Amino acid sequence: MRKKRIMVIGPSRCGKTTLVNALNNYDGPLKRTPDLIYGKNTIDVPSAYLENSWMYKHIIAAAQDASHVLILVDQSNCNEIYSHGFAKSFRCPVIGVITKCDLIPENEEKCLRQLKNIGVSKPYFNISFPMGTGIDALKKYLFEKGEE
Repeated sequence: MRKKRIMVIGPSRCGKTTLVNALNNYDGPLKRTPDLIYGKNTIDVPSAYLENSWMYKHIIAAAQDASHVLILVDQSNCNEIYSHGFAKSFRCPVIGVITKCDLIPENEEKCLRQLKNIGVSKPYFNISFPMGTGIDALKKYLFEKGEE
């Protein structure tokens, strides 16, 4: 049986790889790639897969190996990149993550509205790596919940 991983989906420059590295307890250099990357605990989906809707089928297929899907929205740049109801494509739990929550606080409502339009239900996690906000709560939710 295959190991279930956490799939991380988000637009370019939203903090996806930084989050993936944190979930994998990896402290090495960041690198961009056009391919899906299967890490110790994660599946990192390149933003190109989101930007081209014809590639959604690849995201959905890869999600068969996922225990959870994290859908990221960037509070510093909350352009709507996801299709309406996108989260309903997945059979596993989908969790909304607002990255860069320390930047442009007036965009938080836009991000929350976007997550709802995508079809993501609460809980939502607000994360800021420079401020050290939210990552521990997300890790606890993802990793300790499965151990109960």
